[in-house]
Amino acid sequence: MKLKTVLQIFILLSLMFPLSGTVQSQDTPQYQWVELIDIFDNPLYITHAGDGSGRLFVVEQYGYIMILDQNMQLIPEPFLDVTAQMPADVTQGGYTERGLIGLVFHPDYKNNGIFFVHYVRYDNKAIIERYHVSSDNPNVADPNSGTIIFSADDPFPNHNGGQLAFGPDGYLYFGIGDGGDLGDPFKNGQNTKVPFGKMLRVDVNNTDTYTIPPDNPFVDNPDYLPEIWALGFRNPWRFSFDRLTGDLYIADVGEAMWEEIDFQPAGSPGGQNYGWNAYEGNHPFSDTTPVPEDMTLPIFEYSHNEGCSVTGGYVYRGQAIPELQGQYFFGDYCNGGVWTTSRDADGTWVTVNHGYLGRQISSFGEDEQGELYMVDYKGAILCLERVE
Repeated sequence: MKLKTVLQIFILLSLMFPLSGTVQSQDTPQYQWVELIDIFDNPLYITHAGDGSGRLFVVEQYGYIMILDQNMQLIPEPFLDVTAQMPADVTQGGYTERGLIGLVFHPDYKNNGIFFVHYVRYDNKAIIERYHVSSDNPNVADPNSGTIIFSADDPFPNHNGGQLAFGPDGYLYFGIGDGGDLGDPFKNGQNTKVPFGKMLRVDVNNTDTYTIPPDNPFVDNPDYLPEIWALGFRNPWRFSFDRLTGDLYIADVGEAMWEEIDFQPAGSPGGQNYGWNAYEGNHPFSDTTPVPEDMTLPIFEYSHNEGCSVTGGYVYRGQAIPELQGQYFFGDYCNGGVWTTSRDADGTWVTVNHGYLGRQISSFGEDEQGELYMVDYKGAILCLERVE
């Protein structure tokens, strides 16, 4: 995400000028994004607990997790309040990439009540913390149950990643950006001894913190942190697993010119290097960083003529719009552009631009049935619905 001060101009220009010829355009979309509620401050994520309750959980950057019930009514009391851990810039109303930025529920949450949050604390530490739901109220977490399972000292306040997700293998994956500042000055994206610019994979089952999965790609290589699953990211702002196939899609925010979507097929042994900061998208970036061997290039990129900060989404697996089955949705934070991509019969990725909404898309989300939602950083939650 980029500074808000340029957003109004950028949105206006994007709406005035059509998309360049990098993707197919869809003149008559068969879906629409319908605003359901607009009451939040700076929402960054929406997800479900997988417990059959039909609730949706909204992550507020300020440090709250709020619940929308089955009727999309807000439950006034926060599910979790970690505002005391937030940096001052989160509470002062200006642009910041810190604060509460991620949430995931354990796959067996219905039985064990465990969930995890990702936030950047007042001392600029990136924190992953485990919590339990309270024993007497399913709509409130136990505030005293927090256990930090991971922390790292961020060198700068931006490029923090934030996504948490459980893979089909039951392991916890989380993305951390390169640590911030322009151009990755510490070359963290390619530094195999630091967690920054990486996707990490850990086992949080049957332990107070975590253990290293025995099949992590670098577990026996002393030159790498054993938690590393993939590397070469600038700021992986939302990734997700296709709930049907297990394929992994990663949106990596670009620097000056290119936004990218990265892909990892189900069953991959991990270890992919996506190139930052030697490359930005498909293009050389730093002439002082060696190009990684066997670098994995993105499946799609778009230039800053078409957007300025990619937000990753989900593969549609709902039932309301069958013709969208298998389409991966993603968007742009700066102008509300929305795209879908999927592979055709010969394996070629085909990407479709669905226009610009003028929203600040901070995230997408799924409910328990696989229907898709969009989060507008200005406060609204929208749902993907069929056009009749």
